[in-house]
Amino acid sequence: MVNIKASEMRTIDRVFQMESGYVLDFSDRTIAEFFLDELNIDFNDPKFAANGSSKAKRLRTFLQAVDKGTAARTLRELLQYRRSIYSARGRKDDLPNADGMILEVIATLEGKSARQPDSGVAPPPAHVPVPVELLKSQLIALHDLPPQRRGYAFEAFLIDLFKAYSLQPNSPFRLVGEQVDGSFKFDGEFYLLEAKWQAPPTPASDLRNFHGKVVDKAAWARGLFISNSGFTSEGLHAFGRAKSIVCMDGLDLWTMLDKRIPLPEVLDRKLRHAAERGEVYCSVSELFNIRS
Repeated sequence: MVNIKASEMRTIDRVFQMESGYVLDFSDRTIAEFFLDELNIDFNDPKFAANGSSKAKRLRTFLQAVDKGTAARTLRELLQYRRSIYSARGRKDDLPNADGMILEVIATLEGKSARQPDSGVAPPPAHVPVPVELLKSQLIALHDLPPQRRGYAFEAFLIDLFKAYSLQPNSPFRLVGEQVDGSFKFDGEFYLLEAKWQAPPTPASDLRNFHGKVVDKAAWARGLFISNSGFTSEGLHAFGRAKSIVCMDGLDLWTMLDKRIPLPEVLDRKLRHAAERGEVYCSVSELFNIRS
């Protein structure tokens, strides 16, 4: 059972510092304890030493031998451990896009990069690479557009972004007395979208207005507010906590694409943060511990 391509394994080698036979700062004892405690797996099983007994060779053999779900879960746990190393030491990460690199491999293993087919529709190829560089170019190009065109172009960019990550976006639609900039589906839930490209940061009144649109829909509806210019700190404070929306800004979009962090991972972190802290906004840099 081969789960991981050679190019993806080179990424894993680089992120987890495996080129010399080691895996991060693990010793033989601590890596065995890590796998037993976090994954309930015996890392010293002789079958994982079929291609060599070093920690790196065992890990490579393990990742190719187990099912894709287990491989993905292992990479997530190792990535979390890697983050804890840099956080504990207060050091700047020498590979700042490490999260994005590994999360792309995980997305491939979990099949999240390809569109999930509707019932009765033939399945697409297992993995469609996300055109990250093209999306970055599109985002940069928005700055050169005249104001009257920029808003519509921003919405079109976001539709392309959601399509790239198989989030089933709908284009802008109008209701009586209001307009919604679109919607998408993430992790089985439907989200309404508000997108703004304007010079000043978004105030509390705009947040309240969008939140009102969301809560007036179905009880399970949620919302994502994307403001390229960000949000005023006063507005976020005045808007309050424990709402049905989360927020992103232009820097979030750029950081996500530049560090190659999949959009579903960003949404997952933002939703978790909102659930745990009650805050509708936390930057991607903070959520993924990215230091400038």
